Amino acid sequence: MKAKLFVCLAALSLIGFCAEFSLRAAEPAKLAENPILWADVPDVAILRVGQTYYMSSTTMHMSPGLPIMKSNDLVNWELVGYAYEALADNDAMTLKNGRTAYGAGSWASSLRYHDGTFYVSTFSATTGKTHVYTTKDIERGPWKEFSFSPALHDHSLFFDDDGRVYMIHGAGTIRLTELTADASAIKAGGIDKVIIKNASLAAGTRAGLPAEGSQLCKHDGKYYLFNITWPRNDMRTQIVHRADKISGPYEGRVALRDQGVAQGGLIDTPEGKWYAMLFQDHGAVGRTPCLVPVKWVEGWPVLGLDGKVPTKLDIPAGKGGLSNMVASDEFDRHPGDPAFPLAWQWNHNPDNQYWSLTQRSGWLRLTTGRVDADLSRARNTLTQRTFGPQCSGTAALDVSNMKEGDFAGLGIFQKRYGFVAVKMIGGTRSIVAVKAEGDVPREMESVPLNQKVVFLKVDCDFRNRVDQAQSYYSLDGKQWTKIGIPLKMVYTLPHFMGYRFALFNFATKTSGGFVDFDYFRISDGVGER
Repeated sequence: MKAKLFVCLAALSLIGFCAEFSLRAAEPAKLAENPILWADVPDVAILRVGQTYYMSSTTMHMSPGLPIMKSNDLVNWELVGYAYEALADNDAMTLKNGRTAYGAGSWASSLRYHDGTFYVSTFSATTGKTHVYTTKDIERGPWKEFSFSPALHDHSLFFDDDGRVYMIHGAGTIRLTELTADASAIKAGGIDKVIIKNASLAAGTRAGLPAEGSQLCKHDGKYYLFNITWPRNDMRTQIVHRADKISGPYEGRVALRDQGVAQGGLIDTPEGKWYAMLFQDHGAVGRTPCLVPVKWVEGWPVLGLDGKVPTKLDIPAGKGGLSNMVASDEFDRHPGDPAFPLAWQWNHNPDNQYWSLTQRSGWLRLTTGRVDADLSRARNTLTQRTFGPQCSGTAALDVSNMKEGDFAGLGIFQKRYGFVAVKMIGGTRSIVAVKAEGDVPREMESVPLNQKVVFLKVDCDFRNRVDQAQSYYSLDGKQWTKIGIPLKMVYTLPHFMGYRFALFNFATKTSGGFVDFDYFRISDGVGER
């Protein structure tokens, strides 16, 4: 009887499992949505090698720089490294003698693979040069650098089928400049000519932002040059020119005019599908990558679905999210570990003698090495991206060893920044909320602090372009109290970058004080919890 009962129960269980499996199998796979990355990953350049896609992006004033990402499906991306540790060692990149690299540093990159070598190039008004980085292993390096003058604006590096190498560059007027075979220098006596006199005309006569952001590809024997322009009283617009020869003549047209999604290039899949990887201005969070389907019609790439950027894509979502482009950090390190997860970048070049992960095991120590007026001038500020639709960053720090005039804490950083921090004034510590919505930072609220360890938190809300950040503090890491009023985050051109979480310690009176950060943790939840 027990055997028959067991068989019956097993059969019922199997039927139930099969029914559940059938229901799950019938559920449609969740599709990826635009933006594919809800964070600041602007001026993307994209490449496919075999089954793997690689992408590079603008760095501006951050160090290390020129991030390299990889994906197997165009929507789930992983940060694998950077092409350089420091763009240059000059006053602007080291925040010395009143100089900064905000809004400058390195701009739009170009990414190529040729004869077993990866090339990623960029240009910089800060150095006045064009920089070319090469490696045999894009995921592990090492990278070798070449540089030459002048800085070729928004260039596209291109290896042609006949072995010649070029950069297409410029704003409004687009030039073709020939390089040496290894792309390390401008070729003496090589081609250097204007190939399009006024590329913006492809979008009409209402001149605004001159056409820039060149990205060139070759398809079915023709050359296709993509640029971005911005006609007056209109939106960012993607244009394309085509020619039978790389030197022209070129004919142009609008490729996409929808929601300001523009600037980028084409990519094909191993299965023969085509997409454009572009970006969209997304308020204070920054410029977010969008993937746009492409069809070829009468020799022209046609972007979007009926001219529109789709919200949903024809690609499964997978895990989604930002992978390791954002990361919590307990600051625990083992022998052989990298100094920091790839999500972290310093604001300008760090002064390595004033930070440590070993002086107190399991903690990040930031020591002040000089006196600075405010956060925007401070060195050794460690940052990583904020992200949408909502995000939260939390830090714990020991403030036992601060000196008079020191400020240390957690910021939400752009030109119009805000932070929650501990300040040491008159020999006493207090928790302060500060906003820099104008030229001079203002203290919004202050609370006395009578203990050595404090917990700080900043919540960001990017839903529907609300773009607000609220600061909190806690004395036990569990119960949180708001401090100060919300910061209205605004994307500004002087910094040209989406808001970033920032860990900092700067001195306003005397250097040498230090604080220890126990951890930094991120989440996509917000509130007093």
